[in-house]
Amino acid sequence: MSRRIWEQIELARCQAAGTHYAPTKFRTVRDAETSVRRQVEVPKRIKSWVFTTEAGKTAIAVRYGASVLELAKGKFAVEVPSPAQLIPTLELIKTAIDSGELDEQLEATAGSVRSGFKRSTSS
Repeated sequence: MSRRIWEQIELARCQAAGTHYAPTKFRTVRDAETSVRRQVEVPKRIKSWVFTTEAGKTAIAVRYGASVLELAKGKFAVEVPSPAQLIPTLELIKTAIDSGELDEQLEATAGSVRSGFKRSTSS
């Protein structure tokens, strides 16, 4: 989770600087002719957690996989006072995750994600 927050911070820094953030990852591909597997470096797709609310304000929705983390009862996003505060707010969220302040929310979200993978045992 800490690595995902770091990616969002880097994405926000690059967007603020007007540059493109393009991390890479390795993917295994098989050559169609020889059937030999090899590792190739491909760009990694990073989806931004930042969005604009209906009121026109900037907000951050912390994601755990495909799910949005419920930060407090009924609260799924952090509203940022100004776009300039985006990076410090993401760093504050990273500090909270690293110190364990959001462990309960992460466990609840992880439990709901895991329950979706369980098989039903009907005979």
